[in-house]
Amino acid sequence: MNLLIKNGRVVDPASGRDEVADVAVAAGRIVSIGPVRGEFAPHRVIDAGGLVVAPGLVDLAARLREPGHEHEGMLESEMEAAVAGGVTSVVCLPDTDPVLDEPGLVEMLKFRAEKLHQSRLFPLGALTRNLAGEVLTEMAELTEAGCVGFGQAEVPLVSTQVLQRALQYASTFGYTVWLRPQELYLGKGVAASGALATRMGLSGVPVAAETIALHTIFELQRSTGARVHLCRISSAAGVALVRQAKAEGLPVSADVSINSLHLVDADIGYFDSRARLSPPLRQQRDRDALRQGLLDGTIDALVSDHTPVDEDAKALPFAESEPGATGFELLLSLALKWSQDSGASLSQALAVVTQAPARVLGSALGTLQASVGQLIEGGVADLCVFDPQSTWQVEPSVLRSQGKHTPFAFDLTGTAMPGQVRFTVVGGQLAFERG
Repeated sequence: MNLLIKNGRVVDPASGRDEVADVAVAAGRIVSIGPVRGEFAPHRVIDAGGLVVAPGLVDLAARLREPGHEHEGMLESEMEAAVAGGVTSVVCLPDTDPVLDEPGLVEMLKFRAEKLHQSRLFPLGALTRNLAGEVLTEMAELTEAGCVGFGQAEVPLVSTQVLQRALQYASTFGYTVWLRPQELYLGKGVAASGALATRMGLSGVPVAAETIALHTIFELQRSTGARVHLCRISSAAGVALVRQAKAEGLPVSADVSINSLHLVDADIGYFDSRARLSPPLRQQRDRDALRQGLLDGTIDALVSDHTPVDEDAKALPFAESEPGATGFELLLSLALKWSQDSGASLSQALAVVTQAPARVLGSALGTLQASVGQLIEGGVADLCVFDPQSTWQVEPSVLRSQGKHTPFAFDLTGTAMPGQVRFTVVGGQLAFERG
């Protein structure tokens, strides 16, 4: 399909481009940015006057719930939600049922996603068999099947020896290990430790659960040289430790979720299970440090932490409800809101959901490395076209994800979201169009 997007404000953080220009697409690639060359004949012309044309968003943390949890989310519904949010590349976590610890399972999931012709899917493989923390998976075989890294999702590794062996092996072959820093025994609570959790009678998760895990990871990195991506940093102390590790030169990157970036423990309200999340929402000083860390580059990427949860699992007392919230369709708007609140530019807001997460994936993208998360002539045509002036309310009933629960629902926050996706193009094909 030959596609011509005219008169849009083309913003590409990777190249620094920010100008009104036309973008021509043919055979799944960007033919030109600027004046149309040669005898290009478009099959579809989109007038993007007043709209921003950006690289497709790259989301480093999502649960698609298939296989094994189809009652909470089908691959079709969640990938539809992804493109509705302008997300063209998705990294999915390995805690499916069965766990993504066998090449056949990874290949099946990628095949199913490719048949949908929506977002690109990049699975994380399980670091240990069945995420049990005892025996390492066959990382080489999983890489050949399409895994871009290896992690434990929300399951902490009890054995430091197993983690050390995993990092040694990953370092030898150049794999990245993705870890959510949380010490097992301190991390069993349901809310962030503090005055609010105490007053509400909720079991707390202290900041030490994160910092102890970070100290362990960094010490093992020093001895193994392994590259680690830290998933969903949640505390000011955690940000400070990541900053120190980067200054030391350790091969580490980090992300933060849209929830931790914008919300605090007080947003739990009166035991509202929509704010039951993992990691738990912390205090304002932590949120402020996370915002600053994203602004100064200590934290590399912003992620949706998309976790659809069904009605029955949320309609329980707060401490018994299942943690998680839908996020695909909110990622762009909450990146823009962060830029408004922090004084960051539009290019900076887009960088943390395009260029920076693509850089985290790096060589794991294979032949796509040179063009995912950026706009370049000859590169793959993954585009997000959005209206920066538009605002919208998060009404759960209209979300495309099968999971309708989010702490950003309008009835909970009363806040309108900035920016709305109008078109999403994946591989040159129009994957989403807002009517």
